[in-house]
Amino acid sequence: MSRKPPERDIDESELDVERPKKWAAGIPGVAVSLARSAEQMGVGRSVRTLRLLNQRDGFDCPGCAWPEPRGHRGHVEFCENGAKAVAEEATRRRVTPEFFAEHSITELAGKTDYWLGQQGRLTHPMVLRDGGTHYEPIDWDDAFTLVADELRGLASPNEAIFYTSGRTSNEAAFVYQLLVRSFGTNNLPDCSNMCHESSGAALVETIGIGKGSVSLADFELADLILVVGQNPGTNHPRMLTALEKAKAAGAKIVAVNPLPEAGLLRFKNPQKVRGVLGKGTALADEFCQIRLGGDQAFFRAIGHLLLAWEKAAPGTVVDRELVDGATGFAAYESTVDDLDWDAVDAATGLDREQIVRVARMIAESKAAIACWAMGLTQHKHAVATIAEIANVWLLRGMIGKPGAGLCPVRGHSNVQGDRTMGIYEKMPESFLSTLDSEFGISVPREPGHDTVAAIRAMRDGAGKVFFAVGGNFVAATPDTELTERALRSCALTVQVSTKLNRSHVVPGRTALILPTLGRTERDEQPAGEQFVTVEDSMSVVHRSRGRLAPASEHLLSEVDILCRLGTALLGEAHPVPWQAFRTNYDTIRERIARVIPGCDDYNARVREPDGFVLPHPPRDRREFTGTASGKATFAITELDYPRVPEGRLLLQTLRSHDQYNTTIYGLDDRYRGVSDGRRVVFVHPDDIAERGLSDGQLVDLVSEWSTVDGVTERRADKFRVVSYSTARGCAAAYFPEANSLVPLDSTADKSGTPTSKSIVVRLEPAG
Repeated sequence: MSRKPPERDIDESELDVERPKKWAAGIPGVAVSLARSAEQMGVGRSVRTLRLLNQRDGFDCPGCAWPEPRGHRGHVEFCENGAKAVAEEATRRRVTPEFFAEHSITELAGKTDYWLGQQGRLTHPMVLRDGGTHYEPIDWDDAFTLVADELRGLASPNEAIFYTSGRTSNEAAFVYQLLVRSFGTNNLPDCSNMCHESSGAALVETIGIGKGSVSLADFELADLILVVGQNPGTNHPRMLTALEKAKAAGAKIVAVNPLPEAGLLRFKNPQKVRGVLGKGTALADEFCQIRLGGDQAFFRAIGHLLLAWEKAAPGTVVDRELVDGATGFAAYESTVDDLDWDAVDAATGLDREQIVRVARMIAESKAAIACWAMGLTQHKHAVATIAEIANVWLLRGMIGKPGAGLCPVRGHSNVQGDRTMGIYEKMPESFLSTLDSEFGISVPREPGHDTVAAIRAMRDGAGKVFFAVGGNFVAATPDTELTERALRSCALTVQVSTKLNRSHVVPGRTALILPTLGRTERDEQPAGEQFVTVEDSMSVVHRSRGRLAPASEHLLSEVDILCRLGTALLGEAHPVPWQAFRTNYDTIRERIARVIPGCDDYNARVREPDGFVLPHPPRDRREFTGTASGKATFAITELDYPRVPEGRLLLQTLRSHDQYNTTIYGLDDRYRGVSDGRRVVFVHPDDIAERGLSDGQLVDLVSEWSTVDGVTERRADKFRVVSYSTARGCAAAYFPEANSLVPLDSTADKSGTPTSKSIVVRLEPAG
């Protein structure tokens, strides 16, 4: 197996399509994990690295935020995609100054995201000068001076945008937001704006805290689990183990999704004989193949049925203790009583009998968990949809009891921790005033830009410097052509990165690449070897310590980069102790303990074997002090769902099994039967026939976005039609290839999240 990067780029003419799989993991999952690890890292390095993945004395997976079990852990606490994520970071492939001398920025811009990512780890800080054709090496000190001079030269700190990905550690996130606010702006967009912002908005409104209310242990205590708008087999594969354990304990599982997902049909656990040699475990007892955007109507109908059954047999369905202490119940009851079943039929596409069956399962459950992901969060009515789920769970009293609760399954490994540490454009006054008093500074109060607003600001000339810690902003955001123009209009773009990606080849007039340590690597500072901390999807904060030698002697940690920039930008005399922070991360954690609620005695508690769990009043004590009323709140929403014009389809963007977020590991979507290519659109066979198209035909995807000024169109060329068992009237394509179809102004109400799961498109035969 070669550890050299691929020389050839994707050739879509080689794309192959087979029948989709009806089960996940098993021997193929193990084989792919081993093959990709050996290909990128070599056999010996793979063994040394993977044995530390998600272990107490090792490092946290740089992929998803699914939690590790507390107490006993197995020797293998990772999944196929976790192994791929580690292989991508711990790869022996290198992107050196010689690479950049060989490849111009124009040439690199013509490569695919896959080819760019496969070139390997960045080794040196690089600069693309104004008018230059190639990135060139730059000294670290010169790079910090360049950034500081550009920032100080702005007419206002609000002309700078500071983006964050969910891979950033708690320590780096805390230092980053402190640096940005010390500079004078709250422009702190992050990847949450594009994924679970809708979850946070809905949960704060209903239960008072924008985080899930369950622990991993709750899955083994639940008797019912709903998995809605989520594909755990690809996006959170370790969740399948939790579902398998729940199933073994007697739980029923309901899958609600427009696409049948292999992992929810049957799971062959590769760590069990039955999973390797046997048939595995059938997971979903009920598969509701809902239309895109129909979930609010689905849960509205369930609420209607539950209340009807309560009226018929008082005291059998509604948790009166919780409901009587809540606000808005009377209005909610009136709203769901007046249900438009025709609207439910149109929105969901489900048989009413199936909705009744699921409602009956919820009514009879003693402990139920509702899980969801981006299939719910990226619609215009996303916040209302998630609030509708919360309404049903409040109605049944499924908050604050073992085995029950609300579970937004976060994506990137520390996206939840970033927000806890203050990476948010609208942090509350309590947080900002605490920063002022703790550090003797005065931070701004004016709310900053979220991701969409940041793109608008750069587009309009009001954002002139873009600084990103991690992530791949261009590939993650909507309206690709517009976003690229916005970034290129900046005076300076800065990317703190481990690997080459699309954002590096969409530069401002001047551009910097600042290479950083990965999660797997040793972090040596003057005070000794450091560790960092992260927060998983269920509010557990724990340590992560890399053990590999850095990919290059020229790499700095994210904390080191940010603290050095803090000194260069704000001066040695600034009240924040940047030098102490970068040399010893314990000093950062001491300040976290004094600033972040629930983080008391942080240094000691994160040194416990399993870390500690942050407080969650609804989960811990059935207290809802974070809502506007201080009580649990039933949200009153208008029933909404996408209306699709005749002859059009509703498109969602999604991941291939061979990618995580914007990182493309390979070209095989094994569970959906696609290999050696990515430009496919999954369409129901009847919808293909109605449009006079054929399976395998090349089409252009044209999105239609209606505004007061008329209809605007965006086009993505040459996608292969794949006949697939999706819900009628719906279609799917991979991101980032289909991100260009999502209008910048098409966002969710209240949360501002791009509506990547509800794009009205037409299919035109490719020219």
